[in-house]
Amino acid sequence: MNQLKKLLIIGFVWPEPNSSAAGGRMMQLISIFKENGFEITFASAAQDSDFMVDLAASGVQKVGIELNSSSFDDFIKELNPDFVLFDRFMIEEQFGWRVIENCPKAIRILDTEDLHCLRTARQKAFKENRNFEFLDLLSEDVAKREIASILRCDLSLIISQFEMKILKDVFRIDEELLFYLPFLVDKMEEDDLLKLPFFEDRKNFVFIGNFLHEPNWNTVQHLKESIWPFLKKEFPEAILEVYGAYPSQKVLQLHQPKNGFFIMGRADDANEIVKKARIVLAPIRFGAGLKGKLLEAMQCGTPSVTTSVGSEAMHLDLPWNGFIEDNPEAFAKKAIALYQDENLWKESQKNGIKIINECYQKSDYSNELLSVVNSLLKDSESHRLHNFMGNLLQHHAYKSTMYMSKWIEAKNK
Repeated sequence: MNQLKKLLIIGFVWPEPNSSAAGGRMMQLISIFKENGFEITFASAAQDSDFMVDLAASGVQKVGIELNSSSFDDFIKELNPDFVLFDRFMIEEQFGWRVIENCPKAIRILDTEDLHCLRTARQKAFKENRNFEFLDLLSEDVAKREIASILRCDLSLIISQFEMKILKDVFRIDEELLFYLPFLVDKMEEDDLLKLPFFEDRKNFVFIGNFLHEPNWNTVQHLKESIWPFLKKEFPEAILEVYGAYPSQKVLQLHQPKNGFFIMGRADDANEIVKKARIVLAPIRFGAGLKGKLLEAMQCGTPSVTTSVGSEAMHLDLPWNGFIEDNPEAFAKKAIALYQDENLWKESQKNGIKIINECYQKSDYSNELLSVVNSLLKDSESHRLHNFMGNLLQHHAYKSTMYMSKWIEAKNK
């Protein structure tokens, strides 16, 4: 009988699938490996939260670890995993050298979540009131850290084809180090729409997003200041409900019931809320990766109006499940048209199903991922030998990271 393969996931936070797309993404990864017989341990130095998922219910061992502590060395030596998955590049920076030192044969996988340097560069360009250019990425300090992390790992999971293109064309990353893995969901049939609330049973516009994520806060500001005045003038009875985990005081201050603008706070069940809404509004102006809220809208049979940044890399060349519009006034007009025209609304629903089935099928990607990671386990020496830049970065960068960490540990004692 084959011994179970061991996977250690080192989390930036404990997964909260009901709070963010990142939490949902992590649970999708866990399910792929769990369904294929992996023994999974999830470790994090983060504090427990009231909304974290029950990992034990998914058959995953939960372990608390410390930053800058040799106790991690003892832990990983005893666990001796075959694979280590880092949740975001910051975690690889903290723990990667310790993994190499104590379990050199373990395959190191980085889940980027999205390209942080892309989000940062876009946000900076937006605040400076100019168009984002690829050259902006090359001057970002976070890009230097993130790309170094990708190079040091055996494989990086990339959520967006647009980001795959950036990594290959702008940063010249070897394709052997990258694996395209979008959000993964089950197939939908048009008949599934009959199980969802119908057009006449739904009401209101909705936005949903975690407010710890800066692009979400900016989107709600944009809705309130630039889009809602146009929309409300043309459609006085319109109501927008804004849901999201961790709303700050500045978010709560936008609550204006007399103007049909409601800040609702955390959603107990985001899926149920989106199913009952008629339209999702997501005028996202900067960001990276794929937008979980827009895929969730498709799954709920809820058409959406978003921007070119919001829809980026999400639908190939398939028609959107609603409208893509960057101009605030045109955005408002198309949102009203979609809200009021049942035929247009139903056609948009069907477009969403086509996008789900052609772009996000779990079966299309999970087997290939497992094939790639298992082949890495068999041939890691050759794979690493050909990754000269990664070896170079390990040799130099890990020395500085290692000594800094050991200095902090000694200081803490």
